[in-house]
Amino acid sequence: MRGSSHLAIGLITGVAVAGLAPGIPFSLAGIALAGFSSLAPDLDHPESRLSKRLGFTQKFVRWAFVGAGVLIGAFAYLQLSASAQQRLYYTVALAFGLIGVGMQGGSARRLALLFTGLGTVVAGLYTEQLWLSLLGTFVALAPFTAHRSWTHTIWATALWTYIGHLADQHLGWRGVALYAGTGYASHLVADTLTKSGVRWFLPVSEYSFKVPLISTGSASGNVLEVGICVGYALLVLGLVVGHMGF
Repeated sequence: MRGSSHLAIGLITGVAVAGLAPGIPFSLAGIALAGFSSLAPDLDHPESRLSKRLGFTQKFVRWAFVGAGVLIGAFAYLQLSASAQQRLYYTVALAFGLIGVGMQGGSARRLALLFTGLGTVVAGLYTEQLWLSLLGTFVALAPFTAHRSWTHTIWATALWTYIGHLADQHLGWRGVALYAGTGYASHLVADTLTKSGVRWFLPVSEYSFKVPLISTGSASGNVLEVGICVGYALLVLGLVVGHMGF
């Protein structure tokens, strides 16, 4: 399913939580969190909507490798005499430079997400916020997994919900876990409607759960995605209005 459809379904799910869940205050930030969470499983795909947004540092990563190569080469030239050690430094400098120049698209974005995630981990450790460090770990590792593998499992959904629970405790923002967890789960449910399906219980089971209604990227699949989003929105709207007693 396309990223725009996942985002729409996540936001609608956030509205459902805000309007129907007992004890959860209505929150635009919570609805936005559900939308964000609905995109998180696709961090395992370098071309996904969220990967592109969080991978904004990819150009800096490329230039950092090139810059490191230049600095190492300059150090070897200025500080080391002609020797095996200097040749080793030149080799390392060349390797860094070639990696930086050669990084394109997905590979650069994966490294950018890795550094973004590690930066978040460090921020969490510095501020003693475990949820922030776990979030950073997720962002750092997800891009290096196969698409629709471990980020598309019930275990990843539980981890994401737990991160929300820890954030709830630390920030005092009631409902974070529910907004985050349901938004994340909405992605997996939506992907279950595609022909590829979702291996919810990987690695315990390789079985792919699917209701093969949607062929992602096809014209008919796009129309069906829009129909599902509209139908889901009308259902949630009816339930919320009924719950409010109008």
